[in-house]
Amino acid sequence: MSEAGEVLVTGAAGFLGAHVVRELLARPPHEVPRVVALDDLSGGFEDNLPADAGDRLRFVRASVTDPEALRRVFPEHRFDRVYHLAAYAAEGLSHFIRRFNYVNNVVGSVNLLNESVNAGVRTFVFASSIAVYGSGGGRGPFDERTPPAPEDPYGVAKYAVELDLAAAREMFGIDTVVFRPHNVYGEFQHTGDRYRNVVGIFMNQILRGEPLTVFGDGSQRRAFTYVRDVAPVVARCDAVPAAAGGVFNVGAGRAHTVNELADAVRRAMGVPGHPVRHLEARNEVHTAVSDHARAQEVFADVLPAETPLEEGLARMAAWVRSVGPRDPTRFSGIEVTRNLPPSWAAVAGAT
Repeated sequence: MSEAGEVLVTGAAGFLGAHVVRELLARPPHEVPRVVALDDLSGGFEDNLPADAGDRLRFVRASVTDPEALRRVFPEHRFDRVYHLAAYAAEGLSHFIRRFNYVNNVVGSVNLLNESVNAGVRTFVFASSIAVYGSGGGRGPFDERTPPAPEDPYGVAKYAVELDLAAAREMFGIDTVVFRPHNVYGEFQHTGDRYRNVVGIFMNQILRGEPLTVFGDGSQRRAFTYVRDVAPVVARCDAVPAAAGGVFNVGAGRAHTVNELADAVRRAMGVPGHPVRHLEARNEVHTAVSDHARAQEVFADVLPAETPLEEGLARMAAWVRSVGPRDPTRFSGIEVTRNLPPSWAAVAGAT
């Protein structure tokens, strides 16, 4: 058996990326000799990465949207696996930042895939999203046979990359593994991002003494997924032969309304009576829950038992308290202002 090559993780200083990096480094050096962590720090933090990895971890500050930067990185290493986790994953906001969305989530992915094919990368792992299903034709939970019908530009972008990976697999023989996670939360989440990751938004609002903000009546249903239930599967999929060429839903199986989540977050943060403010409803899928039977079968040896919501929130709450409150971000490149939710319009700049 030939010696394993180095591993590239994009979005490595971000939320899911920081966990996947740790899972990769937990594998023996003969399987993962070095992880190259690439991130432009637009939504992540370098100190999310482990400080005790020594020579097995190298951080590179660069964006997948910069093809010249990628052309410099690839010749410096012998990558045989690429984990593409970099994205701007704000579904609701994606309607209003269409160009930004497609440049970051499609063009950036194509740049990375081009370099991977040219470098002879063996396995390309991609973090897609449950957003590719849209409302799933009104039925659920969605399984991998549910025809994709994305309803926002973010979902469109993720599905476009999935299609391109399938074409690259057919043309060039590169192994691809696609994961469709959903509503993942946990440590290293950017709690100051006001446009995505509702658990982080809620916890940061509590730390800042602000009411929790819920769009609409809060009856929207999601299966909130603890990150440590997802990261091990992503990081070890290259060692599971049956995963090659596959598409897999990964995430929690039990759905909760946003109102139920708000109650659970308040309890986890020790403030069950913290105020909640309902904002105007926005255009979003009401119920998004997926079936994970396929992942449970293929990844039976590496898939952790599902973490109950209360336990996962308690772990994240402890981390959030240690980090402290963060100033909410302000997206300064809004491209379409029509129908922009007023609560976002008040803080977002337009081009």
